[in-house]
Amino acid sequence: MNTRWLDRGEMAAWVRMAAVLELLPAALDAQLRRDAGLTHFDYFVLAMLSEAPGRTLRMTALAEQTASTLARLSHVVQRLEGRGLIERFPCPEDRRATNARLTEAGWEKVEESAPGHVDTVREYVIDALTPEQVTQLGAIADAILHRLDPDGARSEIYERYDR
Repeated sequence: MNTRWLDRGEMAAWVRMAAVLELLPAALDAQLRRDAGLTHFDYFVLAMLSEAPGRTLRMTALAEQTASTLARLSHVVQRLEGRGLIERFPCPEDRRATNARLTEAGWEKVEESAPGHVDTVREYVIDALTPEQVTQLGAIADAILHRLDPDGARSEIYERYDR
């Protein structure tokens, strides 16, 4: 195997990207835990349900949208269900499948949590960049996503705000 080692500039960019991948999730998680009693993943699950028709998704679709395994998602949904934020029920179209629906309390949790989450995203990412850099960030993320998801299987999830 002939490894193409990173040159100095590539290594500098990669180390910074790796640091962002480590530090940003921790910052988002810390804010949501402090202000809403949720992990970032909890919030992501609630947010995906909040945007779904009828605030309901099959568990398999929710797992896909959150890039989660069904086992991890089931554990998180069970915890959120125990808090009254989500309810699960058999899918009417396929009784073998299970749906998850955001409860009214879950919707209220999303509504109360969203402003602090958006403020944190804005503080650490959006406001750190110029408008041109935000556009570049979108293009950079697209280029990486096309490598990670070459057949576009998940593109509906990350392209939903392009419309």
